[in-house]
Formats: sequence, C-alpha cells, structure tokens
Amino acid sequence: MTAAPADFASARSEFIRIDAPRVEDGASIWRIARDSEVLDLNSSYSYLLWCRDFAATSVVARDENGDAVAFVTGYIRPDRPETLVVWQVAVDKAHRGKGLAATLLDALTARVAADQGLAGVETTITPDNTASDRLFTSFAQRHDVPLEREVLFDGSLFPEGTHLPEVLYRIGPF
Repeated sequence: MTAAPADFASARSEFIRIDAPRVEDGASIWRIARDSEVLDLNSSYSYLLWCRDFAATSVVARDENGDAVAFVTGYIRPDRPETLVVWQVAVDKAHRGKGLAATLLDALTARVAADQGLAGVETTITPDNTASDRLFTSFAQRHDVPLEREVLFDGSLFPEGTHLPEVLYRIGPF
C-alpha cells in the first residue's frame, strides 16, 4: 500500500474529515445508501450493527459539523484473513464528483493494511454500475496492482429473477 497509516487520521478533502464509523452514524449511512438510488438498501438496523461490529473495516467522511456524508463499509473474509471485502460505497449527492469515494477507499485500505496486513481487496459490482467499475479500476491503477474480474453470482441465482449478475473484482496482491 502506498498510503501511510497516519494518512488515515489526517486525510482531508476541503472540510471533510475521515474517521471510523460510530453507531450514531448508522442512520446517516442508511440515508446516504437509500438516496444513492443504486445500492441495495439494507435495513436501518443492519447499518447500526455494521457501525458497531465492522467499524475497524469501514470508514466515513464527516463534514464540518461532524455529520457523515460518505462511507465505505467492508469486512475481512473469514476464510481469507488478509482480504478486505468492500460491501458498499456511497457519497451524499452534495459531495459527489470530488474524488471522495477514492479518498475513502485509499484511507480504509491503508488503515487495514497497517492494523492487520492486507493482501487484497474484493468487491462485487453489477455490470451496469459504471461508477463503481471506474472507482475500483482506478484504485488498482493507483496502487499498481492487478485487477481480475469474474462472475461470482449469476443473475438467475437471485429469487427476484431480475437481478443482474454480480461480478467479483479481485484486486491485488499488494
């Protein structure tokens, strides 16, 4: 990883502060996910749990008032303890187009690498999500690591029958 652990604590974008999520951020994170209009929205309860149980592998951006305006949620794969799985990335509409998602992703991976080691990052993206494709492709390029794509779950596996396939992005090794 190219970013130093101290970068996580001091990363700034205009008046944005990057931090680990707190339980109190759950409602804001849920609203940002809902308003993204592209993420699968989980229950508000699940975002509260995520902020409690996965704060070490997630990150929020806070505005000048300390309110969450963007987030990246992730977890460590149980069968691959040096792999960070990025679950969701979202930025409030008022803060889009400033590179905040990339800043958050870089800060989170630097922190996880410093805290416990990191060999790779995985995420899944539907083929129509061009913003996420660009985010993770540019992440691999910035860190000069390989990026592999393969279908993880075919759309026919989802009970609603109209879901696009989920493409696994495997980034690394670092």
